[in-house]
Amino acid sequence: MNQTTVFKIGGNVIDSPAALTRFLTAFSTLRGDKVLVHGGGKIATQIAEKLNVPTTMVEGRRITDKPMLDVVTMVYGGLINKQIVAQLQVLGVNAIGLTGADAGLVKAQKRPVAAIDYGFVGDIQEVDSGRLQSFTNQGLVPVLAPLSFDPSLGTLLNTNADTMAQALAVDLIRHNEVTLVYCFEKKGVLSNPDDDDSVISQLTPAVYAAHKAAGSINKGMIPKLDNAFAALDAGVKRVIICHADDIAAALNGAAGTVIS
Repeated sequence: MNQTTVFKIGGNVIDSPAALTRFLTAFSTLRGDKVLVHGGGKIATQIAEKLNVPTTMVEGRRITDKPMLDVVTMVYGGLINKQIVAQLQVLGVNAIGLTGADAGLVKAQKRPVAAIDYGFVGDIQEVDSGRLQSFTNQGLVPVLAPLSFDPSLGTLLNTNADTMAQALAVDLIRHNEVTLVYCFEKKGVLSNPDDDDSVISQLTPAVYAAHKAAGSINKGMIPKLDNAFAALDAGVKRVIICHADDIAAALNGAAGTVIS
């Protein structure tokens, strides 16, 4: 069976040109089918400030009103996405930049208003991994911005990049064995957030629950790990969380955290 690896990059990797170049250089050397999903929230916030568009965050999640939707569409789907595609082309990777609206890849529903109105935020409903697979079969490497679309409203929607990577990975198992790799600025999941070398090499549900209860795993790592375990439950072969500089070693079991 063929192998597909879905990578998600975010955090300080996107914010630092040097870190992004190192990641893309390593990414370009990896063989086999691969898909890249990127974030870019900090850059979106910086551009919004320049445009006098207020940024509102609730528990780390962005409220996406219409002006902010315009900003994230420009930043995610344009600025960041096309810069990554251009760099990969220079590195010999025939990348194609996409949003969830392109070729109808990721359909979503505008999140219903409950206690909080998140605005134009999308909850993923359907992924067309067959269309995505057709790109990789042509030797293309899809690079996806975290934008889905609601066909009933005819609008793009801001979508969590970790969730989009997980949804793509899960649907791609209909075609290949899939590995999902979350890459960021830490060496993996840490048992001590203040010690970058306290990497948990293997994380099971029981170990995860214990660390959550102790508070050593908290904040933004919790939704990332929830996505990781959900991907495994749905049939993804393995999930790895690692430093963006360590992707080759992590795929060989020599770095990062393996979720099992």
